[in-house]
Amino acid sequence: MTTDSPAYLEKKKFFNRVLTVYGRKPVLEALANPKLACFRLHLARSNRPSDALKQLLSLAAKKGTEVCYHDKQALARISKNARQDQGVALDLTLDGLKYCDDFFLSNSQQPFEMIALDNITNPQNLGMIIRSVCASPITALLLPQRGCAALDSLVIKASAGTLFKSQILLCSNLQQGLALCKQQGAKIYGLDAKAPLKLSQLPPNESRVFILGNETQGLSQAVEALCDNTVSIPMRNEVESLNVAVTASLIAFRSVF
Repeated sequence: MTTDSPAYLEKKKFFNRVLTVYGRKPVLEALANPKLACFRLHLARSNRPSDALKQLLSLAAKKGTEVCYHDKQALARISKNARQDQGVALDLTLDGLKYCDDFFLSNSQQPFEMIALDNITNPQNLGMIIRSVCASPITALLLPQRGCAALDSLVIKASAGTLFKSQILLCSNLQQGLALCKQQGAKIYGLDAKAPLKLSQLPPNESRVFILGNETQGLSQAVEALCDNTVSIPMRNEVESLNVAVTASLIAFRSVF
């Protein structure tokens, strides 16, 4: 059985923190932001000379950001959006973006609270959820890499830029991420409008994860099976449900008021 070298593990840990943005305006804004660490600027060789490109290169030089040139196909593989990348992509390194297992290796904080997302596909909702998590006392957002909206320019815009400073824990799929949380002693709660257990009735000093389901279908069966319990937010006037981003805000800020 072979084991990965410390150098490889450190490199992997670094690239786990990399988020790639694309498009000339988003990349320009990121390079101009003094608080963002920009690792590598990617440009298509086919880009025509322009003032915008000169500005990108000037800002990259000031920040000491590496510049790489690619053909269109290679750049599309980096941006993952050939139709909208405009021949420009930028790798950012974000301290708050990491894999769930890396977080637990370096963090002994107890208890912790997280919001986890199960097939949240609307970028606007994802961005607003990230904004609420960033602004609130909640520990982190648990985000599966498959099934949810991608962390792209639409999500960044909807988050009002808070994505860049949020604690976002990635997992390959939500079942794997929840299993890791359970290993750390967390209770898993699914949100269900009909659940008899109310949000206000949860015990104090408990590590827990709240799972928010798909905008129309709710929790998937596979994820629902992992829940220790379901919890509801009381509503009046026969209102059956709330927008998922509103629900996330109520959970994230409930201890503040």
